Amino acid sequence: MAITTIHPVLAHKVQVSADVGATLHLEPNDNPRSGEPTQTWFALTRKGGQVIPLAQCNCQLTVYAEPHTPGEPALLEPSLQPVTAERFQGIPGAEITFPKPGIYQLQLNGKPAKGSSFKPFKLAFEVTVAAGSVNTQNINSEVAEENTRTLPLWAIAIPGLALIAIVFAVFQKTRRS
Repeated sequence: MAITTIHPVLAHKVQVSADVGATLHLEPNDNPRSGEPTQTWFALTRKGGQVIPLAQCNCQLTVYAEPHTPGEPALLEPSLQPVTAERFQGIPGAEITFPKPGIYQLQLNGKPAKGSSFKPFKLAFEVTVAAGSVNTQNINSEVAEENTRTLPLWAIAIPGLALIAIVFAVFQKTRRS
């Protein structure tokens, strides 16, 4: 019998554009839920691994519901704040509340701030958002409402009257025979 050790798989998403790469992380555990605040951060690095803090980047984050067409206005434009996460300090981060479950695209655009020397970049990350506890409660209440609905009186009376008419007709026919 073999014993195996299971190690958690890192689900961070990585994108590269020109000489800049970024790793996206979403809390909790890269599994955002709709209606709940999601801490999001981007570990920006130059070729060679040098970290690019938000202070060195004029960055903008936009969020689109998928599918979307180019030129369409963003669903959300969260403001970026410097955050410290894992071994990264001052990297771009934001709190995002996704409105409903589904697939979203996070676009991070950036160009160097004064004194920085990396190429402008545009990175796109696809994110799948699960139903949050708020949506689960709504779904459960809809199911409960649906189960407690009663039929209108006429919908019960018509089949009942038809059954009585059939029984009466059969009774009359057997009485004549």
